[in-house]
Amino acid sequence: MNLPGVAAVLAPFLMIVGIVWVISRAKLEEKRLSLTSDQSADEATQYSARMAEMEERLQVLERIVTDRGYDVATQIEALRDKRRVEGQLEDRIGAL
Repeated sequence: MNLPGVAAVLAPFLMIVGIVWVISRAKLEEKRLSLTSDQSADEATQYSARMAEMEERLQVLERIVTDRGYDVATQIEALRDKRRVEGQLEDRIGAL
């Protein structure tokens, strides 16, 4: 068996297989990065919406605490009632 001859014949085929493998790995990595960036953008949007909601709630609490002319317990109950009504509306809309 002539080892240098066999190596000379197999080398081009092995190079082609290596090139195809490297290209396919690069494409897979590119797809993975694209999906990760899309997922991160979605999460950022959700966090932003949640942050806006929390800021709104904080403003309501600050107003309740700093306004001396209102009864705190009455305002808290009003907020609870409002949330209860909103929850019931969402349930009804979801059932449709």
